[in-house]
Amino acid sequence: MSNLVYFLGQKAYINITNACTNACKFCVRDIKDDVKGANLWLDVQNVKAEDVIKQIKDSAKKVLEGGEIVFCGYGEPLIKFEEVKKICQYIREQMPDLKIRINTNGHGNFVNKKNIVPELKGLIDNISISLNAQNEELYNEISQPKFEGAYDAMLDFARECVRCGIDTTMSIVSKFEEDKYKLDIEKCEQIAHSIGAKFRNREWIKEGY
Repeated sequence: MSNLVYFLGQKAYINITNACTNACKFCVRDIKDDVKGANLWLDVQNVKAEDVIKQIKDSAKKVLEGGEIVFCGYGEPLIKFEEVKKICQYIREQMPDLKIRINTNGHGNFVNKKNIVPELKGLIDNISISLNAQNEELYNEISQPKFEGAYDAMLDFARECVRCGIDTTMSIVSKFEEDKYKLDIEKCEQIAHSIGAKFRNREWIKEGY
């Protein structure tokens, strides 16, 4: 059975899809197949909320011990937005003390062809959005998005998350091929703060964790 729920440290993570609108140069899935022994390449892509909920139930004690569950795997979770909503609703009802976070590339509105952010409000506690670069040119080089205007789409998504009152963090991965990619950490932080988001600089680790 595919690993739809896996653990890194004490925290539980949900791996709901392998599809993504980016092909980031630093993505760990291009380096290895697993996280802490859990292979995150899915047997099928048509994962249903019920499949994830079953694995949450099967590991309920460990999930609750971590205190937080994070949508983050080998793909962009908001591609499966309707399933993500159902899973969040289950957690809210059955595990109300559990914090819910989504790690996303910020393309959820583009993929779903509508503004999905108001529907996330109240379902999740916080969201982490991959800023990745201080401008569109570098973003396209590092993130290799599959559609035009991806950088602006990500920024607009972040603005909407902040507008809706969702605890929002924008992140970068630094120290990845520094001689090649001229990432301006200070400028990235300024962008995040100008939007009203928090900022996280995560130094690149080959294993991803």
